[in-house]
Amino acid sequence: MSQIAAIQMASGPNVNSNLIEAGRLIADAVKAGAKLIVLPENFAFLGQSEADKFAHAENDGEGPMQDFLAKQAKKHAVWIVGGTVPMRGTDEKRVRQVCLLFNDQGQRVARYDKIHLFDVRIDATGENYNESETIEPGDEVVVVDTPFGKLGIAICYDLRFPELFRRMLDEGVEIIALPSAFTAITGRAHWEPLVRARAIENLCYLIAADQGGYHVSGRETHGDSMIVDPWGQVLDRLPSGSGYIIAEVERGHVSKVRKNFPATTHRRISCSLSGDAS
Repeated sequence: MSQIAAIQMASGPNVNSNLIEAGRLIADAVKAGAKLIVLPENFAFLGQSEADKFAHAENDGEGPMQDFLAKQAKKHAVWIVGGTVPMRGTDEKRVRQVCLLFNDQGQRVARYDKIHLFDVRIDATGENYNESETIEPGDEVVVVDTPFGKLGIAICYDLRFPELFRRMLDEGVEIIALPSAFTAITGRAHWEPLVRARAIENLCYLIAADQGGYHVSGRETHGDSMIVDPWGQVLDRLPSGSGYIIAEVERGHVSKVRKNFPATTHRRISCSLSGDAS
């Protein structure tokens, strides 16, 4: 068994301040015994507008956010799912929303580029989100071997697209890390049922690290970071504020649940990422 943690923050536009806070919370989680730590989406930078991220976008393999993640992983000898980092891609007018996985030696072992982009208007608050204007979507599903099990990575709005998680299941996923920055309105309505559903459907652990609180832009994020087991039970959660949650994850538990309740082997319809039946 291993201890796995999710960190919750209320990040702002000051990268250095956010990194200091993230470093403090990582250290706290390590002291509690965490061996794998998941940071929230936009952990190092959450600006007043979507366009603000361009000033902080990094090249692949270099930059203060990526250096921070590598150094923290090596310093504490832990695996880190690095929330998201704005990274330059092929489109000069857009960046990539990238989640990086570092091992306990500080080496980068995986990169996931957010596939589903949040282009939504929330009538209740008048909030408008048009991520596709500033973010170039990815198109690759990521599942990687780790000491904790086969780890899949998704980001925030991806949570609403179960076909992505089924693709992970096809690749043997046992744990899913979900860095997120769910809005307060959509979070209150849908966060917990979606997080638990993705764990239940795929009979896997799901570690959901969310932004939680009020931000300089006036935006409020939902929080309620949680760790859910393959049966849909919430092992730990943090309703609001900055902090961390931690729970024991047993790799053998996934295979045991799947053996005793083999729903994942009873599938009759498979879906591509576009939703076309195959």
